[in-house]
Amino acid sequence: MPELMNPDEFRTALENAIKGKAATASPFSKAWAEGSLTREHMARWAENHYKYVGPFADYLGYVYARMPEQYREAKDFLLANMYEEEIGGDRHTDLLIRFAESCGTTRERVLDPDLCSPTTRALQAWCYCVAMREDPIVAVAGLVVGLESQVPSIYRRQTPTLREKYGFSDHEVEFFDLHIVSDEIHGERGYQIVLEHANTVELQQKCLRICEIGAEMRLLYTNALYRDYVEPTLGGGMARAA
Repeated sequence: MPELMNPDEFRTALENAIKGKAATASPFSKAWAEGSLTREHMARWAENHYKYVGPFADYLGYVYARMPEQYREAKDFLLANMYEEEIGGDRHTDLLIRFAESCGTTRERVLDPDLCSPTTRALQAWCYCVAMREDPIVAVAGLVVGLESQVPSIYRRQTPTLREKYGFSDHEVEFFDLHIVSDEIHGERGYQIVLEHANTVELQQKCLRICEIGAEMRLLYTNALYRDYVEPTLGGGMARAA
């Protein structure tokens, strides 16, 4: 039988739930970091990534509405996270669209809900399901710890290549620079909320499992980008449109 873990033990267990399943292990992430993708491949990534992260404030809104009133700091964090995504400074999705356009695609394609991989739809649906149905603390574990906390490690490997290999400007890659900083803060705050409020064996075990599933979902999504858009171009073929 599992026992209630102290904060240090629980933090280590949460981190281990993600290890080995992080999206940095995907061939798409590796090819990006190595500079072996084309701008067309990155355009397909942007079209898909919008469908996943575009509704992120919506996911958090559902969690916010169900978070117990006495967890005021957790509610404030969710509200601040939503504000940063949608209102505070440049809208994050607009920065993503800016990058997408610099890769050669259009705002219309990015916004078109039909232009994405089935695996991307599955990730979006999973996020909505977690936000609407899971215990709010479990939802924070899945969405913020399992997914959002991975972003800085992914983008730190990819962003230098965008400048050095592909010649993107600082203006064009602002989306990545912003999220390296903001998601490191968000991820750590998510950890602190889960460590504080997952105060039963059952809640801790649910948080561990959903972090593991969240990491698996993001890895599957990133693997599918390679399978659907990169593999068809190996050997000289044209990339399949979304």
